[in-house]
Amino acid sequence: MTEIKLAPINFSNPDLIDKIIPELKKFLSLPINVAQLKLDSSFAYSIERGQYYSTKILQHLLPFSESSDGKFIALVEVDLYIPVFTYVFGEAQLNGKVSLVSLCRLHEEFYSGNSNEKLLIERTIKEILHELGHNFGLIHCKDWDCVMHSSLGIEEVDIKGIDYCRSCKSLIALPK
Repeated sequence: MTEIKLAPINFSNPDLIDKIIPELKKFLSLPINVAQLKLDSSFAYSIERGQYYSTKILQHLLPFSESSDGKFIALVEVDLYIPVFTYVFGEAQLNGKVSLVSLCRLHEEFYSGNSNEKLLIERTIKEILHELGHNFGLIHCKDWDCVMHSSLGIEEVDIKGIDYCRSCKSLIALPK
């Protein structure tokens, strides 16, 4: 059976993971297991940008997914980028097993200085579901109510829906 392996990497707030999992289970009926990883991601750090190249981290995570039949999603707290964008919230292998989500820019403190754990959890769920959608073969959706809608900024993360639209759900075989 397909499982979701959630792997926080060098995570400072394990309690947050305990709050994310039950929320994630509202949208996925797949088993969700946690795998703690210690990873020195300095190989992906760009001094010029002060960020981490997400594709390099994703490639480095591939061997960790080999023993799993399901999907492997790493959670990090560092700021991610790819060369064509200033930053990204995450990255995933299309039709693959591995994805990556950064919580760095999902924290409301990043924008306003104010903490909002409920908003952080909602944003994190959206981005996890979005990247997993890519793993399951989905591309970006034009429907703003769909979690697969592309988000180029935090405002777009907040506006889009938190679940897959009917059309996207029909394209993936997720038991519900």
